[in-house]
Amino acid sequence: MAYFDLSPLYRSTVGFDRLAALLGEMNQSNQQGGYPPYNIVRVGEHAYRISMAVAGFSESDVSVTIENNELRVTGSIEQKTDEENEEFLYQGIAARSFERRFRLNDHVKVADAYLENGMLHVNLVQEIPEEKKPRQIPVRSGLASSKEGSSKIVEAA
Repeated sequence: MAYFDLSPLYRSTVGFDRLAALLGEMNQSNQQGGYPPYNIVRVGEHAYRISMAVAGFSESDVSVTIENNELRVTGSIEQKTDEENEEFLYQGIAARSFERRFRLNDHVKVADAYLENGMLHVNLVQEIPEEKKPRQIPVRSGLASSKEGSSKIVEAA
């Protein structure tokens, strides 16, 4: 995949540097490969689950961290053989180290993570603060109401 130079975007915009950084990260995330495979599912109005197939990994082999709205899931497993004379004729189960990164939206928190039947599940919840939620503004009628409202604004200033 080709790499796109986003430096002209930085020069011609003000305040959109985060957008340009996200586009650059998206380009890099396409190079992560397909291991391990994962699903992202909406399980409620403000709840999501990322499920990753991590067969052969135990709880101590997998790490889930969050920093600066980025969820990072890493796994490393030691390749060990039970006997010295053991050799694989075919090895189809991938047990290699991995790292997956997910960019989280503002106000998305990790609720929990658990390993079940070779699947790692990370539950996410979007907790929108009250001041960010939409609210209804009452509409009043009449000229007197608007004068009272504007005088209150002037007094407050």
